[in-house]
Amino acid sequence: MEERTKNRLDDDRIGRLLLSLSIPSFFSMFVSTLYNYIDTIFIGHYVGPLGIAGLSMVFPIQMLSIGIGLMTGVGGASLMSRSIGAGDISKAERTLGNAVTATILLCLMITVAGLADVELWLRLMGTSPTILPYARDYMTIILFGMFFQTYGLALSFLIRAEGNTIVPMIGMVGGAIANTILCAIFIVGMGMGVKGSALATVIAEVISVIYFMSYYFTGKSYLKFRLRDLMPLWGILKEIMVIGISAMVMMLAGSVSSIIVNRSVVAFGGDLAMAAFGVLNRITMLTWMPSIVVGEGMQPILGFNYGARRYDRTLKVIRLASIAATVLSIMAFAVCYFVPAPLMRIFTDDSAVITQGVYAIRRIVLLAFLTGVTEIGSMVFQSIGKAVPSFITSVARPILFLIPLVLILPMYLQLDGVWLAFPITDGLAFLLTIALFIPQLRQFQRLSRPAATST
Repeated sequence: MEERTKNRLDDDRIGRLLLSLSIPSFFSMFVSTLYNYIDTIFIGHYVGPLGIAGLSMVFPIQMLSIGIGLMTGVGGASLMSRSIGAGDISKAERTLGNAVTATILLCLMITVAGLADVELWLRLMGTSPTILPYARDYMTIILFGMFFQTYGLALSFLIRAEGNTIVPMIGMVGGAIANTILCAIFIVGMGMGVKGSALATVIAEVISVIYFMSYYFTGKSYLKFRLRDLMPLWGILKEIMVIGISAMVMMLAGSVSSIIVNRSVVAFGGDLAMAAFGVLNRITMLTWMPSIVVGEGMQPILGFNYGARRYDRTLKVIRLASIAATVLSIMAFAVCYFVPAPLMRIFTDDSAVITQGVYAIRRIVLLAFLTGVTEIGSMVFQSIGKAVPSFITSVARPILFLIPLVLILPMYLQLDGVWLAFPITDGLAFLLTIALFIPQLRQFQRLSRPAATST
């Protein structure tokens, strides 16, 4: 077998390792979020509320792209980490190649379907005639560049699976810097409006993908990227999809729920409410980002130690990740709930949009402090290859809870019903995750006892 240096995931200092992986993941996630923030800020100040609403109507389509990247990235990363932990480097490298192949093929299918009739898809999503021109211009360019968004997201997970979080961070930071500069040039300097925003996003994603690929081609990676590993192998693809499908379905469900929420917001609040929702939707990402960051730092450590049958370490990393995610989620909730107006003003100076947004966000984030445990629980199941609970926790929030609540509550509470559907969903998702999470923790405790006794 080919000689390898010791993988950085093989470390007893779990807390230190989790921190070292989570900090770069934080910058990666923060910068990734900036893609949405930067576009919205420039559009809000140089195009107006209808431009923000146009970007928001296209977001469900972008979620499909993200879903594909998550499916192949999360599924591939889970299998890669476990294979590395078990010492099967060959399988880890075949997984890398097959994840790349699946990403390319699936993304091309979505792109072709979307470009077939852009306006049809936008009307189906409830886009009003006044918002349609902005949404159409933005969506057309985004679809042409969708491959790079999807492929870049998948690569960031696959690289992180071998314990390297620095490369994904640098790639995302470089892309965000490029996006900011290009938005200023295209929107402010050239007056291209939403087209400029879309073009800046696509070019920035191209830059990130080029950097990620250079990581493999320069020989700096722990795993080797070989053309022969791109050949699809059903056994590998099946393992990737079984785990990754929950992340994909989560995003598909999120896309569907976003469409339904958007339609309800427009129906009960009009274009003004839609513009406000477009802004606060970006702000509420702050409540999820900390737990996702910690979860991404946890995933390779958990997958590696689970694959190596070191269950005492799996328990330790889960405990530390859960505590960290909960504390950070509480802090994010406090910011969004108590100081929403300054956050809104970052994106727009329209007083009506700000007033509407402040009112809505204080209802939407009421139970957002619970999302830390919810997200960590779902990512634990993904990391250890537990397909069924991973699937359940991923789809329950948008499909079982949010969509029915958004359809039912507005009939009695009008627009307030849309806003209150979110905290109720957070509470129900938390209870479901706890019900599935506790038995898994008890199993780890039972499995760790012999190891603890022998040492």
